[in-house]
Amino acid sequence: MSTQTFKFLLCGAFIYTPLAIADTTPTDTEKNAVISNAVTPSEIIETTKPRSKTIETLKNIKTDQLKVDAKASQPEEVKDPLQPLNRKVHSFNMTLDKAVVRPVAVQYKEKIPEQARGTFANFRNNLRDPWNAVNQLLQGNSKQAAQTLGRFTVNTVTSLGLADPAKRIDLNSQRETFGNTLGVWGVPSGPYVIIPVIGPSTFRDGFAMLAVDTFARPQGYIFEDDKIFWTYNAVDGIDARAQFLELDSIVQGDQYAALRDVYLQRRNYEIAMRSGDDPSQGMFMEDDAFIDDEFIDDEAMPSDPLETDETLPTTNE
Repeated sequence: MSTQTFKFLLCGAFIYTPLAIADTTPTDTEKNAVISNAVTPSEIIETTKPRSKTIETLKNIKTDQLKVDAKASQPEEVKDPLQPLNRKVHSFNMTLDKAVVRPVAVQYKEKIPEQARGTFANFRNNLRDPWNAVNQLLQGNSKQAAQTLGRFTVNTVTSLGLADPAKRIDLNSQRETFGNTLGVWGVPSGPYVIIPVIGPSTFRDGFAMLAVDTFARPQGYIFEDDKIFWTYNAVDGIDARAQFLELDSIVQGDQYAALRDVYLQRRNYEIAMRSGDDPSQGMFMEDDAFIDDEFIDDEAMPSDPLETDETLPTTNE
């Protein structure tokens, strides 16, 4: 499993590096100036250094800014101090989504029968249940943990997780992550961050996913062969993206800011519900004009996010 994680982190580093230093690359005009001897190469270097807003932003980050509990209602400089870098990664993710992920997801939804897609979703969700139960125990919710283990047992014994008979006896799925557990324990989220390929996250949730969830979930131990492991994760990602194709037209205006604030709202709501706190306390934005109400109805949006096992599109998990 450590091999897969190392590969992922290495890929992430290769993605981040060119994005972070992109602003220091001389323009064509500057290159032509060197050729015509109008300026010296050293002068070009000096003039390009200040242009890297990303690097300057990272240098100016203070420790206190990393301790913030990010909420959608906060000023951008508080919840999103890494915005210059985040926007670059967001742009990369959206380009990847437009060129590869979304077209594949469209074909996947059109060509793969709904029953087959449902079977895969059941199998995926069943594999998540043991880790869900562990996190529920760590959060002090032993009743929900027992229900989740009962659900896992019923589905595994009766159908190897390919069906969901447990749902018929009111053993519903509730997805958990170690990020949720840290949030219940009172660990602040830290600034908003976008992870290459995966999408929206925070320092707390990103650390929990890469350092804990990745090792704790059984998929990495069941699928020891690299090809099977990566194939499973690829299909998992495409299946998740296919479930949100209809929501692509909801976001209006600044897509980056809209997705950021929706993500922070959703995460704070989930943590508040698990902690028994008021979910609306200082969490919601005053201006949510970027969402078209015509696209939202009671059937499209679950009344309680704890009742659903779906995730936001990476355009995360």
